[in-house]
Amino acid sequence: MTVAVTALPEEGHVVVHAYILIQTEVGKAAAVAASISEIAGVTKAEDVTGPYDVIVRAEANTVDELGRLVVARVQSVDGITRTLTCPVVNI
Repeated sequence: MTVAVTALPEEGHVVVHAYILIQTEVGKAAAVAASISEIAGVTKAEDVTGPYDVIVRAEANTVDELGRLVVARVQSVDGITRTLTCPVVNI
């Protein structure tokens, strides 16, 4: 299994894409999605129904940078109880 990467010719670097599935405290999904949507590296954040409350699409230059984005920025948003990060892969 390999992590999907997309070359950005104008910047000359590689981008790792991932979905971050988030569970929130009751009634906090909309506020969590709004807060996360303003974080650099997040391309989309939507509140949804089902086992997760918010689904986020994010990108970073490396897998390590993606990890720092999730741990340092996303998980620090008030109202989040659990996250599951799913890097996009090409199989």
